[in-house]
Amino acid sequence: MRITNRIHFRNLQGDIFGGVTAAIIALPMALAFGVASGAGAAAGLWGAVLVGFFAALFGGTPTLISEPTGPMTVVMTAVIANLTASAETTGEGLAMAFTVVMMAGIFQILLGVLRLGRYVTLMPYTVISGFMSGIGIILIVLQTAPFLGQASPKGGVLGTLGSLPDLLTNINPAETGLAVLTVLILLFTPSALKKWVPPQLLALIAGTVVSLILFPDLDIRRIGEIPMGLPELQVPTFSPDKLQMMLVDAVVLGMLGCIDALLTSVVADSLTRTEHDSNKELIGQGLGNLASGLFGGIAGAGATMGTVVNIQTGGRTALSGLTRAFILFIVVLWAGSLTATIPMAVLAGIALKVGIDIIDWNFLKRAHQISLKGAAIMYSVIALTVLVDLIAAVGIGVFVANVLTIDRLSQLQSQSVKTVTDADDVINLNESEKRLLDGANGRVLLCHLSGPMIFGVAKAISREHQAVRFCDALVLDLSDVPHVGVTSSLAIENAINEAIEEGCQVFLVGVTGQIKRRFEKMGILSRIPNERLMMDRTEALEHAISEIGLDVSTNAEQLV
Repeated sequence: MRITNRIHFRNLQGDIFGGVTAAIIALPMALAFGVASGAGAAAGLWGAVLVGFFAALFGGTPTLISEPTGPMTVVMTAVIANLTASAETTGEGLAMAFTVVMMAGIFQILLGVLRLGRYVTLMPYTVISGFMSGIGIILIVLQTAPFLGQASPKGGVLGTLGSLPDLLTNINPAETGLAVLTVLILLFTPSALKKWVPPQLLALIAGTVVSLILFPDLDIRRIGEIPMGLPELQVPTFSPDKLQMMLVDAVVLGMLGCIDALLTSVVADSLTRTEHDSNKELIGQGLGNLASGLFGGIAGAGATMGTVVNIQTGGRTALSGLTRAFILFIVVLWAGSLTATIPMAVLAGIALKVGIDIIDWNFLKRAHQISLKGAAIMYSVIALTVLVDLIAAVGIGVFVANVLTIDRLSQLQSQSVKTVTDADDVINLNESEKRLLDGANGRVLLCHLSGPMIFGVAKAISREHQAVRFCDALVLDLSDVPHVGVTSSLAIENAINEAIEEGCQVFLVGVTGQIKRRFEKMGILSRIPNERLMMDRTEALEHAISEIGLDVSTNAEQLV
């Protein structure tokens, strides 16, 4: 594995243009997410710089742009709110929140080092859709108070929903007007203008200028001047009674960052016709979040909007991501005073529009038409995400979806467990096999299995082998089985043992590879003589009929 991402200078102009454009888009988003998280605008900017730089340098997706995102901001908001409230007396809440970001980065690095990247996104789309839509709703709800010109109430989503009557009663018309103007600009910026100026930057500038011209004397809440210069190093801070909470928060933040980044990497692959290295990408994301937490930045992940814009404007290597990070670094160091007059309501409008965009409207509109069970899972995940807990939402959603999927697969796979004692059409038999079974007069039972034998098929195996007690020989054909799970192996073992106890002669066909190794470890093959382990089904039927003392040719002639 190479240390750095893919970097070369053969596409220098495209990479620089892509990086510059991505930086212009990132600036208002970083400010909005920093303020929305509760850590401040500076934390959002440093998160954009540090996560973007290290993920670009050490990641595994050349065109990926990494920065604070809507989903990560939602989790970060909850982390900061919970730790700040619980450590109100010591004042170490924010320091512990940055420590959680570092821990999340370490968690991501471990996933990459252990090469678990390809498993991160192996979850049903109904769960991913519900989770992301729930996060979008949370972001919208949390921006309600600043959108209406007021401070966010305590208690997160439920606290905000409970305070809605007071928020609507005490609405600030000036700030709400600026927020509405921001959303309108984001929604209705002409496509021709979008090619030259990102709507987010246009909304940020227009909202600020309008606030200075129309409301010069009103007490409008503004960001204030961002401290210029390098950030202070954040010493990892732990509290024994908060350690469990911090670990859980770090796992949630890290896992969400992995999902967010790798899903965006898939988008980048489809646009550039390349293939990313998921394990390397997780290491890069982890290093980025570790550095961000160390220097007081909020957590980040792969950003779909920035990545797509980067690719569309020419970016093809990690040089574009490094260029973007360098431009933002210059802005943070020397242009902090320019943010002093930006209204908080404008940033709330930008964040609220991000929340609207995160919701999976396309799937929401047709989920019930595709699958009622899938729609139920998605809506349940949305409700759990918004009202209960992110971990509970994903955990319960994945569990239920997998149980339903396994049940369906088991029903389908159970149909491949077939037993016959005569020339039945249930199993495809050649002429010799038909003649042999018909000549056996029901004394030989042929059991044919096909496809992977997952644990859900064990019940079907147990059900079919009940016919053993009426036969003198059992031919178990596993030629078409590529894999046998532990549970199904035990069911097959029980069938073989019961057949032997009933005095049946047992023949195994096609036991090779993984199946043979598993049967050997379980001691199944030790109970069956080697001469009854065969690779040809016809030969096995001939031997079975011979061993129970039947003359097949005579029986066949009687049938004719």
